[in-house]
Amino acid sequence: MPLSETFKSLTPLKAGQTCRFDYPEVFVLILTVILLALHFEFRPPAMALLVIVTLPSLMILIYNYRRQTSFWTSSIVIILLSVVIGTLQFCTVISLSLVSLIGIRIIFSRPDNQLRLIAVALVTAIIFYYVSTILSSNELDCANGWLPPMVMLSSMTVILCQFRRMYQEYTGYKASAYKAKGRVRTMVSVINKLTRFVPPQIWEPIVKSDSPVKVSNKRAKITIMFSDIVGFTELSDSLSSDNLADILNTYMHCMTSIADKHGAVLDKFIGDGMVCFFGEPNSRGSRQDALDCVAMAIDMRREMRTLRQKWRLMGFEGLYIRIGITTGYCHVGNFGSNSRLSYTIIGKEANLASRLEACAGKDQILVSESTYDYICHNYECAHVAALCLKGLDEKVNAWQVFDPSTDTSGHLSKWVDHTLPGFNLHLNFKDMKDNDYQDIRARLNFALERIEQEEEKIVTSTAVESKREDSNRK
Repeated sequence: MPLSETFKSLTPLKAGQTCRFDYPEVFVLILTVILLALHFEFRPPAMALLVIVTLPSLMILIYNYRRQTSFWTSSIVIILLSVVIGTLQFCTVISLSLVSLIGIRIIFSRPDNQLRLIAVALVTAIIFYYVSTILSSNELDCANGWLPPMVMLSSMTVILCQFRRMYQEYTGYKASAYKAKGRVRTMVSVINKLTRFVPPQIWEPIVKSDSPVKVSNKRAKITIMFSDIVGFTELSDSLSSDNLADILNTYMHCMTSIADKHGAVLDKFIGDGMVCFFGEPNSRGSRQDALDCVAMAIDMRREMRTLRQKWRLMGFEGLYIRIGITTGYCHVGNFGSNSRLSYTIIGKEANLASRLEACAGKDQILVSESTYDYICHNYECAHVAALCLKGLDEKVNAWQVFDPSTDTSGHLSKWVDHTLPGFNLHLNFKDMKDNDYQDIRARLNFALERIEQEEEKIVTSTAVESKREDSNRK
């Protein structure tokens, strides 16, 4: 795209605004043929050139005053300039002046049209050179007098005006681009902040495809997880709002990281609880979605043990997680109005997951029968009971999911967990890297040395007390 057309496309005309005249070369053409007629005292060749050039130039002046540039108009202007050059038999000063105007016009044209315009200019100039030599055997005297300086002065004036206009448009575009860059930077910053309120599985397709957002939903088979903190309500009565907010934010941060790691859609936070689901908008199959959801729940339970150990050192006791999971058909999609939408799930299965979570005990993961059928070959489960849940007419069989220890093949577990007062061991071999084992071994050896030192102190103190008791008896 030519330079002038680039600026025009970037700065569209406002309503009622007229286009400027983009062919100032026409004025030079008209001035040149008038001066030639005066210079040659209105001889027939000069008058013929005046008519041939002036009439099309006036038509261009009238027709293109309120229109933008085009290839055909540029071609006509270049042809007229070449006609004058060839008719004057390549008079040095005037030809160079008009050739410079042809060069400017070619520069401002589209790249794919530039070679064609150059060819048109050369062919036209050569043809009219031979026509001029046939009609007038004598060489035209146009190298002396006031004609060449006048043509050169007018050509240079047009060229300078063209470059001045381009510079003004460039500076205007640069200022507009700077402002647009600032607006884009602000919009990106705002969008980055807003995306924290929307799951990435929802906003990423919208940003990539620029698809319309409207109220729409569909029926799909998904696996839903509800979770919350057992004992949080009781703890909130005895803690300050600052400590309570710190505990809750730490918990939400850790659980959100785990949900993102497993690819879950984090639907919402409900107080100290959260709702996640698998299966939409990206599903890996119903069975794999259920396995991913249970794996996420187990990781959340392990993370809660680590958090509980930290909170116990801070004086906060009795915080446990409980989770309910089910698999079934729900309506999932955008619910709400045209002014406010929420991507969420609605259906009986969502209520079932919520009821299972409410019935779960401390650190328990309860799954429904539909989820159990998908995961029973991968996770150790135990039937809890047939539960009577609020809002459901029939009893619901619930299974408790245990941490993986050993699978049916006898392979070693990928996790090692053990918790005692003052002791919390959590090893996840899936997340370990090859260069981590040496550091882990060193820390375990250091812990063993400290345990042995504490045992020696206990043995020594016990022996001292025994000697004291014996001496007191004697």
